[in-house]
Amino acid sequence: MTPQPPAGAGAAFARLVDIMARLRGPDGCPWDREQTLRSLARFVLEEAAEVVDAIERDDADGLREEIGDLLFEGVFLAQVSHDTGGFDVTAALDTVCAKLIRRHPHVFLTDASLTPDQVVTQWDQIKAQEKAERGQAPTHLLDGIPLAEPALSRARTICSRVAKVGFDWPTPEAVLEKLDEETREVEAAIASGDRDAIEDEIGDMLFVIANLARKLDVDAETALRRANLKFVRRFREVETRLTADGLSLGQATLDQMEAAWQATKRAEATPTPDSPPPPPSS
Repeated sequence: MTPQPPAGAGAAFARLVDIMARLRGPDGCPWDREQTLRSLARFVLEEAAEVVDAIERDDADGLREEIGDLLFEGVFLAQVSHDTGGFDVTAALDTVCAKLIRRHPHVFLTDASLTPDQVVTQWDQIKAQEKAERGQAPTHLLDGIPLAEPALSRARTICSRVAKVGFDWPTPEAVLEKLDEETREVEAAIASGDRDAIEDEIGDMLFVIANLARKLDVDAETALRRANLKFVRRFREVETRLTADGLSLGQATLDQMEAAWQATKRAEATPTPDSPPPPPSS
């Protein structure tokens, strides 16, 4: 049975559109009235980042709020466009609905059974055909990748595209060998003292790491966010341990901070009484 949209979704969306129109109206909010498409661009990125943050923290209440904020930014952009003689929110919704139906023929036309990988391939083929029909066919393989995409994600997109034409490392182990090479080049750049060379080689190293993540089917952005969260969690515990010993961060030596860090790692690795027993060895 086809899932039905939540009751009242249309009315709630219409209310948001009405509120936005009033905020931009003659008697609306001065700040909202002065915004442009360009001035709103950074807020779209911020709201998208906050949605991801709520997901990473498993914060259902926060996610509900952040999804609302992100939807609001889309309505805001459409209202600004409408106010300046461009498309309105209805046109934007009609466009995305038509696109979703067109790019999912296995659901809306043929009822075919496809694997997730086949769906992605089909999507790319239909997208390329659409661009060709509009006279927007890319001249080069790597055309059309947004510059505003986060750098690690953009690196994955770049490498995924060239991999489809065979320009790729054969195995993850081959990528690790390349990473060793890049590490040596970073060391040489550091020894030279050339700041531009150091930045260039570190960029190459990050690019290879993004490729390694892709080869192992790991999202590099997600992996780095997870590492950031882990570091913050552990360093907070380091502060707590030092405080318990009567030390502040400013007073503690590097050795004392490292000892607290290692103690924190050991504590994380030690099962609590409520932890399930490890699986039997094979």
